[in-house]
Amino acid sequence: MAKQSRPQKKTMERVMHEYKHGELKTARGRRKVKSRKQAIAIALHEAGASKYDSPKKRSRNLRRTKSKERRGRTAMQEREGRGAMRKLDASKRSRRSSRTSRSRKGAAVKRARSSRAKRAKR
Repeated sequence: MAKQSRPQKKTMERVMHEYKHGELKTARGRRKVKSRKQAIAIALHEAGASKYDSPKKRSRNLRRTKSKERRGRTAMQEREGRGAMRKLDASKRSRRSSRTSRSRKGAAVKRARSSRAKRAKR
């Protein structure tokens, strides 16, 4: 399987979020999805990343899904508000930046310790 593009990853995230919160429904929209494997299959299909579809069908699926997200017609957006996708993106960005700042602090502490050790040897 080829590497997924950013829009495909975002769609996968959204669909799995809906599944975790019990909002993901089958194609007809009558029953909720209970199987994780089925949720993954739906996510891949919506993201246009399923290996069982032709390239033309994949691009059409992704286009359809993105237009649905822009209109606010996803279960996640209907339940949590139209800005739910932006909130999800912002929370991921803030977590990522805090992780990198922690690693930078750790690197600075290591450098300080090593320079102290070198001075002690002199």
